Amino acid sequence: MISAKLQEAINSQIQAEMYSANLYLAMSGYCMSKNLKGFANWLRVQYQEETMHALKFVDYILERGGELKLKAIDATPADFGKPVEVFEKILAHEEHVTSLINKLYEVAVAEKDVAAQIFLQWFVTEQVEEEASASEVLEQLRMLGDEKSGIFYLDKELASRTYQPPADAQG
Repeated sequence: MISAKLQEAINSQIQAEMYSANLYLAMSGYCMSKNLKGFANWLRVQYQEETMHALKFVDYILERGGELKLKAIDATPADFGKPVEVFEKILAHEEHVTSLINKLYEVAVAEKDVAAQIFLQWFVTEQVEEEASASEVLEQLRMLGDEKSGIFYLDKELASRTYQPPADAQG
């Protein structure tokens, strides 16, 4: 059985993951409207990943006999700026999500819930990858500056990203 405190924290994390999914979908649409189909694709894949993360938390709460309490999801912005600004926002958002995962892990430790700590380890590792992925694209964009041909080349590269659910994905 999951503790009430951990259950509440996971329900809040589900809300955060769904906000992340919506944010990336909004960013994808924004990039598509700017004819940056590769950036839009990269962000659509992020949307799929964040949705899967939320579902992993949903499944976990239910498997532990907890109560799923979905919360309202805030609206996302609609304008994100130049590609470099989009990825600055992405990196900042992923750093925020990392802090949320770390706090959730701290709750699991405080509640002495070893199973939750093991479950959350996947998300700790995933956040390292999420930040590295966003940082890589951001650094490439910073190197390119306003060089349009380089941005279009990067756009073509980002178009090749596909969603690959992890083998242990439940959602």
